[in-house]
Amino acid sequence: MVTIINYILIALVGGVGSVLANKGIAVFNDGLRPILPEYFENKINRKELAVTSFGLSFGLIIGFGIPVSIGSTILVAHSVLLACDIFGTWTPHNKWGSVIAFGAGAAYGAGLLLGLSWIVKLFAMLPFNFFGALSLLGSPILLAFCAFPAIAVASQHNYKKGIITFLWTFATYILINKFGTFVFSKNIKITLNAIGMALLVAMICMIYYAAKIQGQQGANANLVNIFSNRVKRIKSNWIWLSLMGGLITAASSELILAVDVLPQQLLVKGQVGEAAIATFARAIGFIPLVFSTAIVTGVYGMAGTTIIFALGLLLKGQPIVAFIAGAVWMWIEVQALGATAKGMDKFPGLRDMGEHIRTSLVETISISLLIGAAIACNKMAPNLGFFWVIGIWILNKKLPKPLVNMAVGPVATILFGLLLNILRVMQLF
Repeated sequence: MVTIINYILIALVGGVGSVLANKGIAVFNDGLRPILPEYFENKINRKELAVTSFGLSFGLIIGFGIPVSIGSTILVAHSVLLACDIFGTWTPHNKWGSVIAFGAGAAYGAGLLLGLSWIVKLFAMLPFNFFGALSLLGSPILLAFCAFPAIAVASQHNYKKGIITFLWTFATYILINKFGTFVFSKNIKITLNAIGMALLVAMICMIYYAAKIQGQQGANANLVNIFSNRVKRIKSNWIWLSLMGGLITAASSELILAVDVLPQQLLVKGQVGEAAIATFARAIGFIPLVFSTAIVTGVYGMAGTTIIFALGLLLKGQPIVAFIAGAVWMWIEVQALGATAKGMDKFPGLRDMGEHIRTSLVETISISLLIGAAIACNKMAPNLGFFWVIGIWILNKKLPKPLVNMAVGPVATILFGLLLNILRVMQLF
């Protein structure tokens, strides 16, 4: 049940996040971060920055973040934090601009959470209630997500190592699913989560292969020296970043904000511990990407390395404690930025792993959502659902400005549900 505290928390997340983007302190979209130095150096104007931000984020919000969030009533971070990027860059870079950005972000965050609650109620009033089918949209992601480390390994190294990682992941799931329950006495029984263990083994393989790469040391250390002013800029904004870290952690502890689709789907099933493990595993892989881009651009990630999401889940139901823990953790991340980057010089493979992870995650989520859309639409209308999703997917690629792949499945599913309602009213379905 959504409480007043939840609305206040998500409003503050939206408001403070928009201020961070307005001031150029932090953004959520990895693609927007390298653009901000161009604005700082007057190579592009505010209007161009705003248009770029909108172009990078709007499709993901409408096509991915909000539709997936509707299916579970737990907000995916993309639906809120990408909007913060837009509100922050579309408002003037001054005192009043920050105030306007805060107001817009806060109203959007609270309105989104409220709107999702009403949308769920609205579904029950439709001639054809497709909410149950919509919840199937993310069903393939739970296990398919475990394949992304194998894809990252194949991309960074070679297909043979990718296949080996994939087979280890597959074998782990089979074995844990079959033999993962241990009974120690009548009252003590431990059951390992097969998906969580499969993802853990896959991540270990990915890190192992990356750590074996040897190369010239000093690249990141030199990077820190060259961009020392930008590192100092991030550290000087530690108060704002710690505030944001605390708010996101508190929201995560209240189970109203998830970092991605996999943790969200696990939370829907009540598997909070497994969601925390999945969130932490994802965050570990993103550390090189977040830190490297932060050093080069002087702009930090709005959620840092996203470990704060896992921290919030571990502190479920304790928003005050979670806020303090998240603020402290974000401060630690910021202060350790330079030292961690230098330390990564010993493992250049780990340094380069981030971009491969990001690409493989997008590919895995895109195909999973497409399959999920086909399952959901076929549940609504057998056979016709497959026709609809496959047709929309292919036709989208022919458009002058096609939707990003992650957005096609969710958008096709919602449009199909609405279309079936129209056909039901017309007595054609």
